[in-house]
Amino acid sequence: MKKLFALAAIAAAAVGAHAQDFPAGKTVTLVVPFAAGGPTDRVARDLAEAMQKTLGTTIVVDNTAGAGSSIGTAKVARANPDGYTLLLNHIGMSTMPALYRKLPFNVETDFEYLGMVNEVPMTLIGKPGLPANNYKELTTWIAANKGKINLGNAGLGAASHLCGLLFQSALKVEMTPVPYKGTAPAIADLLGGQIDLLCDQTTNTSSQIGAKKVKAYAVTTSKRLTTPALKDLPTLDESGLKGFEVTIWHGVYAPKGTPAPVLKKLNEAIKAAMKDPGFIQREEALGAVITTDKRTEPAEHKKFVSSEIAKWGPIIKAAGVYAD
Repeated sequence: MKKLFALAAIAAAAVGAHAQDFPAGKTVTLVVPFAAGGPTDRVARDLAEAMQKTLGTTIVVDNTAGAGSSIGTAKVARANPDGYTLLLNHIGMSTMPALYRKLPFNVETDFEYLGMVNEVPMTLIGKPGLPANNYKELTTWIAANKGKINLGNAGLGAASHLCGLLFQSALKVEMTPVPYKGTAPAIADLLGGQIDLLCDQTTNTSSQIGAKKVKAYAVTTSKRLTTPALKDLPTLDESGLKGFEVTIWHGVYAPKGTPAPVLKKLNEAIKAAMKDPGFIQREEALGAVITTDKRTEPAEHKKFVSSEIAKWGPIIKAAGVYAD
């Protein structure tokens, strides 16, 4: 028995020493559960570049896309809990439990939370020929056209899909969902008048709004935005949908069981990255707002995700939207 305790103590000491040396020049992999080139991929690459300065090692981005981010997320859940495989995911971490009947992981128990990185606002936009010129006129138009309105989205579980579900729930109006394989074809059909409305990230809509190619009605943040193309748009909250707020946030995760000293170093590197001038500049160019509150701490990050799960679960279930 004494020998077993001694071996356990030696093993624990070895793990502790290894954790203290992290990352010891080894490459860290940051898994992005979406295709390269999208908004989440860009955030990941910006973050990896900034974190490298603090960690003193290379961080490579691994795009493992599919099934609404669940494939890449599962890959990290199964990874060795040593800090060398991380996940950057968005709001999907809080919606997958309701969207999928079966998941090979538990969002709340199979990961170590490392902190939130940023939030990307959403905008409610309409096709160019829509007769409504402001949000008040839009609600009148919606009331007069119940059952005839096409609401586009970029696919099951996409940011635009979630925002659309919440918008319909808040208005207590059902619209016909029109899913696409990504935001680009959805916006193309909006510009062409094939769909009526779309709620999507500022990273995808700001240029169209600035060029006045679409009708822009509101932003989904609690306060108005200050960027030139969006500064004159009211919030949905001030427009009458009290408490309406949707942002596409991003957070970083490690496999459950990653040693505490490693988690501490990773969290410190993330927080240092969010103060890096280059990272700040690139994120602001995407229309993202860098997280500066307590959600940069692991415990608050996890608490926030739990609250988002509680928020989105009933909305998704009420809509009867599921993926096998």
